[in-house]
Order: sequence, then structure tokens, then C-alpha cells
Amino acid sequence: MPARPIPAKFPTMKAPILTPRAAALPSTVPFTGPETLERQNGRLFKARLGANESMFGPSPRAIAAMKAAAEQVWKYGDPETHDLKTALAAHHKCSPQNIVVGEGIDALLGYLTRLMIQPGDPVVTSLGAYPTFNFHVTGYGGTLHRAPYKADHEDPDALLDLARQSRAKLLYLANPDNPMGSQHSAATITDLIANLPAETLLILDEAYIDLAPPGTEPAIPPETANVIRLRTFSKAHGMAGLRTGYAITAAPLATAFDKVRNHFAVGRIAQAGALAALLDQAYLMTIRSKAAAARARLAEIARANGLIPLPSATNFVTMDCTRDGDHARAVLRELLARDIFVRMPGVVPLDRCIRVSLGDDAALTAFAEALPLAIKAAG
Repeated sequence: MPARPIPAKFPTMKAPILTPRAAALPSTVPFTGPETLERQNGRLFKARLGANESMFGPSPRAIAAMKAAAEQVWKYGDPETHDLKTALAAHHKCSPQNIVVGEGIDALLGYLTRLMIQPGDPVVTSLGAYPTFNFHVTGYGGTLHRAPYKADHEDPDALLDLARQSRAKLLYLANPDNPMGSQHSAATITDLIANLPAETLLILDEAYIDLAPPGTEPAIPPETANVIRLRTFSKAHGMAGLRTGYAITAAPLATAFDKVRNHFAVGRIAQAGALAALLDQAYLMTIRSKAAAARARLAEIARANGLIPLPSATNFVTMDCTRDGDHARAVLRELLARDIFVRMPGVVPLDRCIRVSLGDDAALTAFAEALPLAIKAAG
């Protein structure tokens, strides 16, 4: 049979055939990465203090486990993440059926939204809270209802009122909070759960719980049907580049994730590193000590420059620049111009602040040197 002739010109689509929902979405990402900013500036940052990463790094045991797993990386990772799920269940005194492992909290939020939200469904969050959750809700067509912060805290009472009024399917609350660093007591969270509307699932984002003071973590039975708790190895465990997180929830919801998750997303190296990190609780204790010292130093730097450090239960310190958002944005720009990467909340009145991640001595010294110059240049 003679070969078919190659057409002189391949036919082309007039435009990508997107769904109406996808076509209506803006082309955006929740955050601009520091690498993007470095490429734009043509140089590296002196201090990378904007992404809430742990410059203290992971456990040496985790590093060794990941190096060993690298020799087997020709294999896919276990799609059931059996060993990690079993260890997490033992750690949290629950069944492996209560655990979902995924490629970070961000991915778990996306899967959960896909499972729970249809176009038009109401979802409640705080105005200024973690924007990646909003990104997923909007992507699946949900309708966001936002409660303002009360001072520097998310407001559980206002969130509850909105959930009741809107008949929300999901209510998102981070404890401790990003971007302000504040936390609610375990009793406050327990009371919130007790008063949830029957149709509402609480997403309790506990990304920073390993760094929070005693009395922050509530005792929630894992089979509690109206709560899903989210944890990560990105913060206190120092493995943000690994992209491994997990959820604790009632078994029917946990197993539902198998309907939509990417079963091979958590690779072999990631599973090995997370398991070793989880088992090295002694190293986690040293990180808590280092975090406390770095928070204290950042607070001193802030006060020395006329800023107000907000109490923090996280791996960052939010600093009130004492004026308005325009001034804080000017300080941020001047820090970036001096190769210091920090971020800030984006919503009034939270935008009066900048947010500075914890770092090692060299990074905090670079920040301390640049801050007074940035404030002066900001006017």
C-alpha cells in the first residue's frame, strides 16, 4: 500500500476547546514563586524568607532514607502508600482507613473540592486566608463566601454564621493561621465543630500544628464525619520540595479520595523521606527549639525598626508596618530590590503587614541589614 502523502499544511484548531468553566477562569497561579522573581531580577536572593519553607532542613534520617530510595527510583512508588499510611495511623492512633496521603495539602484541597463541590455550591472561608483553597473552589465552580478576620485571627463565629446563612458544603479554617501566624485554642476549635451545620464539612488546615504551643491541637476522634484535618511534611519537617501531605478523616470520606486522586503522585523517594521524618520525633523537637529562637530574633528585628511583631505559632513572623497597605507594599518592594524575598497578606486590613519566614543566622542577618534601608526608602 503506498504511503499517504504528507499534507502541505496541517489543519489547526481555531482555539483550544476548553470547557465554559475553564474558559472563564483567569490565567493565574496563587503565588509568584521566588525562582520567577529571581529570573525577572537576573540575580539570586540573599535571603529566601517568603515561602514559609524551613531553612533548617529535614531530618538527617530522612535525607539518608531518600538517598537510599533514589537507587530504586526506577520503580513507581506504592500507589497505596501502605507503609507511610500505617505509620501515620499509628502516630495518630487511628486506622489506616482514616488516612489519605497526597502530593501536599494543596493537592488534597483540590481533590476534596472535586469530590464535594458542584457549580454554584456555597463554600465559606476567611477574607485573606490561604488563597490556594479559593483557587480550587473557583476552578470547580463553587461560590465563595468570606468572613473578615477579627483583629489578627480568623473569626470562628463569623464563619459559622456564614455557613448557616449560605448552607455551605465546606468551611475552611487554618489553625495556626496563614498569613497572620495566630492560633485558636483547642477548645475554640472543638466548639466550632460542635456547632457546625449538618450539611457542612470543616476543613481544618493544620499545616503549622507541629510548631504551635500546647493547647492548640484539639482531640478529634478520627471518625468524626464533619471534619477533615490536613497535615504536611513541608513546614516543621522541612521538606517543602518533597510535596507530601496527608489528611485525617472518617473512613468513608478518606476512601472516597481513591475515586479521584493521582494514585502514583507520591513517588518512592517522597514516601521514604516522609516515613523517616515521621519516625524521627527527636529531630522535630530540635526544630521546635530552633523555630522559637528564630521567632524571637525576628521579633527583636521588627521592634528595633519600629514594626510590631505579631505573636506567631508558625514558622514565620508577621510584622505590622503600622501604616496602610501602600506603605507595606513599598517596604516589600524595597526589600525585594535588596534581594530579600518576603511576602505579605493581600487583603485590607491585613495588608498593613509583611510576613517573614524563619531562617538561619545568615538569612536573618541579611534581613536585619536590609530592613531599615527598605523602610527609609519606602518613605
